[in-house]
Amino acid sequence: MKIIVKPAGIYAANCYIVFSEKTRSGIVIDPGGDVDDIVSNLDKNNIHVKYIVLTHGHGDHIGGVKELKEKLNVPVVIHKEDAEMLEDASLNLSSTMAMGEIEITPDKTVEDGDTLVFGELKGRIIHTPGHTMGGMCLLVEENLFCGDTLFKGSVGRSDLYGGNHGILMNSIKEKILTLPDNIMLYPGHGEPTTVGEQRATNPFLR
Repeated sequence: MKIIVKPAGIYAANCYIVFSEKTRSGIVIDPGGDVDDIVSNLDKNNIHVKYIVLTHGHGDHIGGVKELKEKLNVPVVIHKEDAEMLEDASLNLSSTMAMGEIEITPDKTVEDGDTLVFGELKGRIIHTPGHTMGGMCLLVEENLFCGDTLFKGSVGRSDLYGGNHGILMNSIKEKILTLPDNIMLYPGHGEPTTVGEQRATNPFLR
């Protein structure tokens, strides 16, 4: 598999294009904007997108969803607990953000343990509430796309709608830190890291 990282939109949330080098089947995770650049990367690499996957429903991660869906005509996927956020600009905060109001109904909602298949690759849904009620990670081989749940040296904020710090910390400790140390973490903002590095150095987890 191959991963393309694109800080997207005016808030530079990390958008990830994940695809099979063999079948060219892939997914787009958290398209926060810059849709033309995303599509250019898809075309350049001959990637056939099967899903647009959202780790959670905040505006900085969904800013490009409507435009990208119109261009690709593929299903938008989000955890069932964040579906209402995606449909409500006040809940997803886009009503107060510079990109303007974003409201869209997801095509597919998922739950913990569900699997998204693209080519020979499989992404396992890991529900990690706390940043939002439906915050989730996607585990593809030895790579975890963890949205705003966990960052290099920090954790997601929990003071917005659906957030809860205690639940967030439980999600990290029970769902992420139980994974092997070599698992790569690809967060919604900032640099990639590993489970082992965060277990050893993240001040919020010590």
